[in-house]
Amino acid sequence: MSTVTNKTAPSQQPQQSNAKPGLRKPVFTKVELLKPETIGHTLVAKVLTSNPVLQKGRSVSQHLRQTRISECLIGDETGTILFTARNDQVDLLKPGTTVILRNARIDMFKGSMRLAVDKWGRIEVTEPANFVVKEDNNLSLVEYELVNVQEDGGAPPGS
Repeated sequence: MSTVTNKTAPSQQPQQSNAKPGLRKPVFTKVELLKPETIGHTLVAKVLTSNPVLQKGRSVSQHLRQTRISECLIGDETGTILFTARNDQVDLLKPGTTVILRNARIDMFKGSMRLAVDKWGRIEVTEPANFVVKEDNNLSLVEYELVNVQEDGGAPPGS
């Protein structure tokens, strides 16, 4: 068994700093570039509409949180998409506001894309953006279908 020792003089050893590693600069994406089942998106969008779809009160127990869900149509100059706002997010996404979504993900719901921000992401209300939302490119209206691809490269069964 061999051992490895550090033969550097104590004055030459690298000093450890208590500084935090530098944060990465966010890479902003556009709505039209969003793809199904992807994560880690950062984008600036305007809120066009907000429709409450679920509101459960505290009728069962006082210890349970109130659950609120709204579907908000948000967009930028490249297109629009439905955003699923949950609980406190509902208050942030009011029609007419501009938001920065950090670490957002694409969920699939009944074959169409929905944008969401979970506990690892963040929503910030920011100053109004100076772009016009392209409302005729709604990515949530595109239906996707899960297709199983045969990988053996052989002939289809029954041939």
